[in-house]
Amino acid sequence: MNVVLINPYEIGRQPFGLAEPAALLTQAGCTVDCLDLSINKLDAGRLAPARLVGIYVAMHTATRIAVEVLPRIRATAPQAHICVYGLYAPMNEALLRGLGVDTVLGGEFEPGLLSVIGRLRAGGPSVQTEAVVNLSKVPFTVPDRSKLPGLSEYAHLILPDGTRKTAGFVETSRGCKHLCRHCPVVPVYAGRFRVVPSEVVAADIRNQVDAGAEHISFGDPDFLNGPSHALKVVHDLHKEFPHVTYDATIKIEHILQHRNLLPELKNTGCLFITSAVESVDDRILGYLDKRHTTEDFIHAVRLLRDVGIQLAPTFVAFTPWTTIRAYLELLQYLADLNLVESVPPVQLSIRLLIPNGSYLLRLPGFRARVGDFDAATLGHPWTHEDPRVDELQKAVQACVALAEESGHPRGETFSKIWRLAHCAADTPRLMPGRDGLEARVPRLSEPWYCCAEPTSQQLASF
Repeated sequence: MNVVLINPYEIGRQPFGLAEPAALLTQAGCTVDCLDLSINKLDAGRLAPARLVGIYVAMHTATRIAVEVLPRIRATAPQAHICVYGLYAPMNEALLRGLGVDTVLGGEFEPGLLSVIGRLRAGGPSVQTEAVVNLSKVPFTVPDRSKLPGLSEYAHLILPDGTRKTAGFVETSRGCKHLCRHCPVVPVYAGRFRVVPSEVVAADIRNQVDAGAEHISFGDPDFLNGPSHALKVVHDLHKEFPHVTYDATIKIEHILQHRNLLPELKNTGCLFITSAVESVDDRILGYLDKRHTTEDFIHAVRLLRDVGIQLAPTFVAFTPWTTIRAYLELLQYLADLNLVESVPPVQLSIRLLIPNGSYLLRLPGFRARVGDFDAATLGHPWTHEDPRVDELQKAVQACVALAEESGHPRGETFSKIWRLAHCAADTPRLMPGRDGLEARVPRLSEPWYCCAEPTSQQLASF
């Protein structure tokens, strides 16, 4: 049986969500091809023979692209059974069904994919019989990345001296044990997480190092959901490949709770930690149920600097509760903490996304503040009560898009955003002194973000 697995986009990563099911379905006797639309065109010749097309939607941008590409897939492979799987699939089930998707799978999707193959081989019903969301523990298979573009085609590590290194991407767990109200993981996993066995992780890392990886990016929603598991993984990595560095995503809460582990992370090769700080307004942090404060954020910055690990904070800079003053305070904190180079400018333009099933809709009175689900944006739209906030968000987004296209340095873009924000507040003010703001930090060539508008280049991939 011919299967084509498609990844619309995953912030420059070689997707585990294609490589692992590719191995699984190959073991089940399928002939598997993989297309990554961030690199490959949607090749009609490769798509036409497919009996099953699986589209992996790990993030909001990927889902937006998938919605755009589905009519082309259906026209090119009319005989194919179309399955959309991944974190964002169940949240958008109704929309996907309306676009002709036959099967929708979320959570631990592997058993569902095997079941679909069994149904098709047996000539069974085309109507889905598998659970849309499966949270049972499943055995994982060592990913087969040979069917994907090489690692050199994906995001790479950029060191402070400008050196570039090939980066690999690994998942050691799925889901999250926390319930941050705005997080897209929560509606699907509802506080549960599942680990990928350490021996599978080790084999995946080994294969990527053999393919040229000099740095590994751990893509778990939170690397320290299972601290013992995470430590075993990084100790195994460092023992076998002491020259290979890594980065991970960890909550501010976990950085503080497990501060005693930070030296071990540093000693095993951790260069930087991405953390969803989201806001420097404690009131907003409470609405989001982040379980940290602004002071906790500052403390985490200092703890990590003391051990020599950079913090790469991410933000939801614009929310229904954000004021112009709060946005100015965010910029001031980043300047005062010398974090300008650590924050990709796109983070300063992110607008709160409210997907189907968001726990934000459980906040008293919040549902009345947002509109009905909008299929175009894959979320519930909202308008700020202060029009200046929405106007500033649009201006910052346009500024960031132009800066990215032109390759402007982060510090230069930050200065422009600073001026935009102070003009919006009608309080023009010069940037603070530049001492320390230009210090380079290790980073990936494509920044982490949760949601953003697909670019014209991404949409042109098909």
